[in-house]
Amino acid sequence: MNNKLKLYGFNNLTKSLSYNIYDVCYAEGERARREYIEYINEQYNSERLTQILCRVTEDIGAHVLNISKQDYYPQGASVNVLIAEQSLPEGMVDPTCNSGQPFLGQTIHAHLDKSHLSVHTYPESHPNRAVSTFRVDIDVSTCGTVSPLKTLDYLIGSFDSDIMSIDYRVRGFTRDDEGNKHFLDHQITSIQDFIAEETLRRYDAVDVNVYRSNIFHTQLLIKEIDLQNYLINSDPSEFTPRQRLEITQALRREMIEIFSGMNVYAE
Repeated sequence: MNNKLKLYGFNNLTKSLSYNIYDVCYAEGERARREYIEYINEQYNSERLTQILCRVTEDIGAHVLNISKQDYYPQGASVNVLIAEQSLPEGMVDPTCNSGQPFLGQTIHAHLDKSHLSVHTYPESHPNRAVSTFRVDIDVSTCGTVSPLKTLDYLIGSFDSDIMSIDYRVRGFTRDDEGNKHFLDHQITSIQDFIAEETLRRYDAVDVNVYRSNIFHTQLLIKEIDLQNYLINSDPSEFTPRQRLEITQALRREMIEIFSGMNVYAE
């Protein structure tokens, strides 16, 4: 099977990509935690997330129908974009992605006739822990020939991704001109096949795939910790070598627990 497969009628396959990322930060004390949340809310507000989803829509060759977005108090944001496989009359399309003008208001919802994109953010901290986290959930669901896999490199580069959990699944079937069913319309053995080698070299990666059911799962964990990238308004030189080691170990413990889905280091 390949992209030149001659089909009878509409391509009924539904392709869904779920992309979850975690950014980890060392923020000891109430002030540092507050500054981290303020940074996240500014860096990844609904306006910025809308720009990211509009770029994803463009990359998969789809067209925006409608957008919905929301910033939350005290933290977090959501954006939902509905898309179409083909271009539509001007009156049917929300101009947000193409006008270059900011959307007035705090809520945007995007509608597509064949698929949708959504993003939600979850900043998190605890007064008893010096490590804070920021999670982003992105879902891209498409029908027809539109495929979300080609957007992975852009999505990974759009966020500070320490841990990633990626799911891809294909549902339904389509028929060729002879009436034969096709449960996939493209070759895939691993989600890693759609991630740049340069990106993969920075992460440890694990696959859990169920080929019989067209379910593909990949997890990635950052290999190296550059402490400068994990401090809030601080420099590593402000800490003693022992403190830098302890901070690095605390960050790594947090990452391993998120990656494994277990409280490995629970007290």
